[in-house]
Amino acid sequence: MPAPMAPATAALLHRGTVIPAHPLALTADRTLDERRQRALTRYYLEAGAGGVAVGVHTTQFAIRDHGLFRPVLELAAEESASAVASRPFCRIAGVAGPVRQAVEEAATARALGYDAVLVSPAGLPHATLDDLLDRSAAVGEILPVIGFYLQEAVGGRELPRAYWRALADQESTVAVKAAPFDRYRTLELVQGIADSGRGAEVALYTGNDDTIVADLLTPYHVTTPTGPAVRRFVGGLLGHWAVWTRSAVRLLADVHAADAGDEAARQRALARLAGDTDANAAVYDVRGSFAGVIAGVHEVLRRQGLLNGVWCLDPAEGLSPGQAREIDRVHTTYPWLAEEDAFVAGALPRWLA
Repeated sequence: MPAPMAPATAALLHRGTVIPAHPLALTADRTLDERRQRALTRYYLEAGAGGVAVGVHTTQFAIRDHGLFRPVLELAAEESASAVASRPFCRIAGVAGPVRQAVEEAATARALGYDAVLVSPAGLPHATLDDLLDRSAAVGEILPVIGFYLQEAVGGRELPRAYWRALADQESTVAVKAAPFDRYRTLELVQGIADSGRGAEVALYTGNDDTIVADLLTPYHVTTPTGPAVRRFVGGLLGHWAVWTRSAVRLLADVHAADAGDEAARQRALARLAGDTDANAAVYDVRGSFAGVIAGVHEVLRRQGLLNGVWCLDPAEGLSPGQAREIDRVHTTYPWLAEEDAFVAGALPRWLA
């Protein structure tokens, strides 16, 4: 078994927090823009995020093909070191590939001070469910594991209820990210975790960027080995929260207050439900079948000055026709999006220094 998380970090993860999926800052010639990569991490720290996830889909899985996996993880670790010293902050590394690659990536993350790994099922179409579970167990010997239900549109696969029970049974599993973008499959994940005798030890995080508020506010009534219980998504590990992050922090604070009985906070969160989904549709390029998902995140950050462009490692990736207009539309429709601009503008010179 890996060394356990620091108690304060583990408590934060289980209480629930905002964890942005960290984008990749590139120059026009598609090399790493270290200055702006650091600025992004500084933004998330000052926006109040409780962690970052690096090396995940939003960071672009192709960083591994360009020798950028370790450098990008290292930059985020360096920039978050001061936060880690002063408050709980959960550093999560995405790992991918077959067992050997995933274990090597987890070892790199551990050496850099990361707290847990998000284990992606992408890129393994011929692996059986047992193969995936064995890989998670092997990675779990290095660092605590966060399971990942990735939507099929970006490389995921169907994972049944029994899989989630078996994953929760592994002592190294500390959380799961539900991102199938499918209500039925999300429910199966919650039920599968509840089926395990360790279910209560596994924190539920939404990755369903299309239905963030609904996931966070929904009480899931489940049957556990010890009887009926209610489980909730306690936070989010989201590409959508890579933009408008301070707004996300405020939203999650309202959700937690609502769970404690604050009706005014519940109404504020509900008022965000449709708008956040609408904004995500624009950023994630739903009309273009998610072709511009990474570029859409970059475009919001570019408009705020955090990035210089929307460049991706794959030159064929970019904004879809009409996507910029959709981002214009949601930005002017929902005040909590525009409010973030002033926050970023005020601190940007310092973040880029």
